[in-house]
Amino acid sequence: MPEPESTAGTLHVVATPIGNLGDLSPRAQQILRAVDAVCAEDTRHSRQLLAHFGIETPLLALHEHNEDRQAGRLVARLRAGDSLALVSDAGTPLVSDPGYRLVRAAREAGVRVSPVPGPSALVAALSVAGLASDRFAFEGFLPAKAAARRERLARLAGETRTLIFYESAHRIAESLDALREAFGGERPAVLARELTKLFETVLDGSLDRLAEAIAADPNQRRGEFVILVQGAGDDVDARLAEGRRTYATLSAHLPPSTAAKLAAELTGAPRRALYGG
Repeated sequence: MPEPESTAGTLHVVATPIGNLGDLSPRAQQILRAVDAVCAEDTRHSRQLLAHFGIETPLLALHEHNEDRQAGRLVARLRAGDSLALVSDAGTPLVSDPGYRLVRAAREAGVRVSPVPGPSALVAALSVAGLASDRFAFEGFLPAKAAARRERLARLAGETRTLIFYESAHRIAESLDALREAFGGERPAVLARELTKLFETVLDGSLDRLAEAIAADPNQRRGEFVILVQGAGDDVDARLAEGRRTYATLSAHLPPSTAAKLAAELTGAPRRALYGG
């Protein structure tokens, strides 16, 4: 990795509010005013944020569709001495948001990359969930297609760390159903919605209970979600989780009753917990 060039500018990775504008730190405001340009996922959204604070720094679009093309041009500006800020629509850039290619290209070119820390939906949700926070795994958004979603969750069924997912309003119900199927409806979980916004809610209970709450109240199916699921705990939970993972794999090739029988024999999980037949 090259040493940062003394004449080059700095790429500042700036966290922005996930809802409450009061969470934009004084340092973030200072950086956004001082840089030569702000690279934004959605310039319309970021323009409103900057205008709220009276910041008139020029905006450049940097999103998943143009990042490969733009990264080289932006690094050239940085090497020539310009300083830039990178922001996403909300929260900390690169966390389920664009920016990775630009940061990597800047570092490979020897340009200084500096974090301006602040809001992050996954950290905010974890801080209020009441689930184990010493070890956790962030999985981002689950796949949109049901088969890919089942496959991903089957691989996570035996994970002992707290699991954290992002989800959108139009898929929250089916994602909770998929989590129940993969981990069991009794698994403790927390659903954080619209964090730091007017209609913020944090619901806890089993996956069954959360799915029922979402189904019963259309208002709870609106907004942006963070789902946190307790990891597989003791040996019984671990065996059950492994049984479900094995059953999910076998059932793609065998009749359900046969797959459940074999999965139970291989893992020691109760057959009835894997297949109700």
